[in-house]
Amino acid sequence: MTKSSAPEPVPMPIRVLLPGDQEVVAHLWSRRQLRDGWLYEVGLPSYRNGPGDSVEPAEYRVWVRAPQHVRPVDGVAYDDVPTEYLKPPTVVEQTLGPLRPSGWVLAKAGGRGPGRGVVHAVDCEEAPAGVPVLTLERALDAAQHPGTRLCALCGAAAELDPVLKGFDEGFGGKD
Repeated sequence: MTKSSAPEPVPMPIRVLLPGDQEVVAHLWSRRQLRDGWLYEVGLPSYRNGPGDSVEPAEYRVWVRAPQHVRPVDGVAYDDVPTEYLKPPTVVEQTLGPLRPSGWVLAKAGGRGPGRGVVHAVDCEEAPAGVPVLTLERALDAAQHPGTRLCALCGAAAELDPVLKGFDEGFGGKD
């Protein structure tokens, strides 16, 4: 069995804000960057039952949000805390922006008859809340019903029309 030559991480002291306006100094073991902030892995001091009737010191590790639940200890440098950063966005992600959620929804329109409605992308401002998310196949089935249209606001029309009508249209394939 070989041992890693990497040194064991040394926890740094950090103040953790607990419910009820309590504060305790705990161990900061690592931190992880998220899209909307940071998570810190902290070890809160506690006790556990040992053999017989003994009580032993223990540590309860938990991930908490920073800075909402932690505060630095004055005079402590946190440069050596193991830190997991987000991957930098690729050139494609920088150019196109974040990916849109997948799926489609059908907004039923008033009136009589089956198939009346509008197909929207799930993140469209006009999409109704609380309706089932449709797969691409189900969205195409719904879009083929007379009286159903594709939303131009969210791009449902631009994305689904080529699949419905064929990709050759607009590229000189059909006259």
